[in-house]
Formats: sequence, C-alpha cells, structure tokens
Amino acid sequence: MGTLSAEDRHFFRSEVNARQGERKQRKPHGHINEAAREIPVHERCDVLVLGGGPSGVAAAIAAARSGAHVVLLERYNHLGGLSTGGLVIWIDRMTDWQGEPVIQGLAAEFMGRLGTGAIAGPPREEWGSRDPDAAAHWGLRTAAFHGVVTNSPTIDPEMLKGVYHQMVREAGVDLILHAWMVAPVVEAGRVQGAVFESKQGRRAILAQVVVDTTGEGDLYAAAGAAFDSDIDAHEIHHCVNTSWLFAGVDVQRWLDFRAHEPEAFSAFMARGRAHVGSFEKPIVSWRDDVATFLGPRKSGFSALDVDDLTQVEWESRRSMAEHLAFYRAHAPGFEKAWLMLMAPQIGTRHGRRLVGVKRVLRSAWDAGAIEPDEIGISPSPSPRFPNISVPYGALVPQKLDGVLAAGKHIACDANSHGFLREIPQCWLTGQAAGAAAALAADSGVLPRDVNVRRLQALLSAQGVPLRQPSVAVTA
Repeated sequence: MGTLSAEDRHFFRSEVNARQGERKQRKPHGHINEAAREIPVHERCDVLVLGGGPSGVAAAIAAARSGAHVVLLERYNHLGGLSTGGLVIWIDRMTDWQGEPVIQGLAAEFMGRLGTGAIAGPPREEWGSRDPDAAAHWGLRTAAFHGVVTNSPTIDPEMLKGVYHQMVREAGVDLILHAWMVAPVVEAGRVQGAVFESKQGRRAILAQVVVDTTGEGDLYAAAGAAFDSDIDAHEIHHCVNTSWLFAGVDVQRWLDFRAHEPEAFSAFMARGRAHVGSFEKPIVSWRDDVATFLGPRKSGFSALDVDDLTQVEWESRRSMAEHLAFYRAHAPGFEKAWLMLMAPQIGTRHGRRLVGVKRVLRSAWDAGAIEPDEIGISPSPSPRFPNISVPYGALVPQKLDGVLAAGKHIACDANSHGFLREIPQCWLTGQAAGAAAALAADSGVLPRDVNVRRLQALLSAQGVPLRQPSVAVTA
C-alpha cells in the first residue's frame, strides 16, 4: 500500500489542546551509588501480572481459571486502572458495525455482573441499528457512531471495582495492592520475575512467566525489549488528561439543549472556548444526574516524565474549576452542579508500544485478513473497514523471553493504537496473555513457543470469539 492520506489515517480526532509553556528542565545534580543488598523473595508463582488495570485484571483471571498460580501486583488500592480510577467510564465499542458482539469472554462477564443502575447503554436488540431516530438518540449518549448504534455503555466505576475484586478473588488470584514494580529480574535474556517496593520495603516475586500490563511497558522496557514511541499528533491517542465527574446535573435537560437548539449549543461552545481556552463538553454517565468530562485532552506531554504528569494534574484541576464555574453559569441543566470526584488516576494514553513478533498495522485494515494466530477480534474504527484480527505475535517481544505484553502497549503502529488502547481491547489482549502465560507455565515452554492451537481452543472455551476453528489439542 502506498502513502496514506490524512483522511485515511486519522479516525480518532477530537479537540487536542497543545501544552502551554516549555517542558520543565531540571539541572543535573550528579549521581549516588546504591549499595548492593539482598532482597527477600515475597512469593514464587507460575504467572506474575504487573498492573491491575483492565488488561491486568483480565490476564490474572484468565491465567488463574486456566489452572495457574497467579500473583497480581497493583500500586493503587483498587483494580481497574483507567476504567475505574481514571474515570474512563465510557466503555467504547464491543460490537462491530453489524451489531455483532466481537469482544466477549471476560469483557462480557465484567459488564454482565454490573447490576441494574450501574450500567447504561443501548439494549441488545438495538446493537447495529441504522434507524436514524435510534442513532440520533444514542449518538448523544456516546453509543452511536457513523449512524450505527453500538454496544458502548457507561458504567459506575465503584461498582466495576467491586466486580473486578470479586472475580479476582473467585479465581484464586493472589492479589497484592499498594505495591509498585521497580525492576525486572532477568537472567540470560529471560525475565524471571520482578522487584517491587511497598511500605514493607523492597521485595521480589519470581515467576515462570510475567505479563506486563503496566500500561507503558515499564517491565519489558526495563528488561531491554525494544519499543516504539512515535505518535500521530493529529489524533488523541497520545494525549494526557485527568477526568472528573459533576453531580447535581439535569442531564436530560442538557441533552435536549444539544439536540434541539444546535445554534445555541454552538454559541455556547464557542463562548466556552473563548472564556476557558481548553474547553470540553460532557458525556452522559450511568446516572441521569452525573456528567462525565474526559478532558481537556492535552498534547505535548509525556506519560513517562514525572514533571509532565505533575503539570497535567495541575492544569486539569485548574481546568475543572473553570469548567464548573462556566457550566453552572451558562449551561442548561448545570445550574446546581457540584464536583463529585476528580479521578485519582491520570489518563495516560500512550507511552511505549512493544516491538513484537507481529504488529497490528493500518496498512492491513482494508484487507481484513484473519491472522493464523488470532487471539481476538477488534471492531474496526469505521464501517469502511472489516473487523481487525489481533495476532498473538503482537503480545510477544521480538527478542526478550519469559514475558508477554497486554493492554495499550502491545505491538502496533500509531494509527492502530488509537483503538487498541481502548478498554475493551485491553480486556481482549489481557485475557489472551493470561491464558497464554498459563499454558507456557504448565508446558514448561517460553511464551513465544506456546502452541497457538491450544491457546485458541482455550480462549474459545473461555467465550472469546475467534475465526480460527477451535480444535481440541491434547497436552
């Protein structure tokens, strides 16, 4: 395929707000030497999962349900990462453009366990509908795109935290919270565990297979695996922001204003940009009195730079206060709004992408070929394209052994990262990585040598739709 036009590459456009001011420059202050020390081994396991976000939770449950002894390490006091603590409560499409569920397995189970009142979205019978009235209704509720109704619900983040914890416990996962991976344990080019820090001090966990679900590939990068860091500046896939929730909102009144007074709505948005600068409109939540703000999306900041992350937190908090004042003064339905919560986790979309055995590439979207090592199916970003095959090779480092990647740092190009970083796709790659890690540990082989047919059969048994025939393979 020749060079793609901007129109052919950019499918995830939104308002992108460039950073203001220069990156903070710190003067060099020399070095210190850290003394050698013995590190206690906290645990030994079959599979160690680093990071309890969407992909990490899925990986841990899938591995444990496959018979592995699993340890899941998470730095916060809850599970779910951006899907809970980051307030990314809009779960983007799990159906294709015909309305068929393609991201299933654990993803469907997570959503199915949310009780009444904790999830809001189109009913099953409307998925794939092209009825103009239905598309207009759900388009205002972030669940219809290109005139097609999709399964893109919004959820209660606290209830989803509970679902994650319950399912991890039921699976028998050894969960360790309030602990942060700081270094890999590597010998002869093979990852054999990780060192973590906590209030208990510096300790290690040794494992047959490690699954890196840190979000930015912290483990595999530190262990020496190659990675890509290029971005597409025209898309939001690289932006950073902290989200927030406003309560006390009459959401229906706001939606009526958007739908029935388009000129007044446009004038409101223009006035907001002039007054606030980086201005964001809300999306609906799981309740009709809570509005969600997933921005403003800030460009020019690094997800790997602590000073940049600090600056984004400050700018997001200032922007939240400015939004609250402006919306209360000028937005129908927001007169009594109040700050319910600012996300305890910053929303980082991109830091690193693995250089893997295979990559998901924009140049392959049009053909829609089914990868022979398919471990999941992703909806494409537009009805112009068929569903996209996600290969097992995108989870496997090109050279480093003993580790698999899952989540938003798998092997892909910048355009494909635009959708592979989404929460349903993180569930998809996490479940595949967990199942593969369990097979590798059980068989005593490297993750790159896992029998793909066995893996596909195991994923199919766990409810994952695949377009390869599921053939029972003996051990």
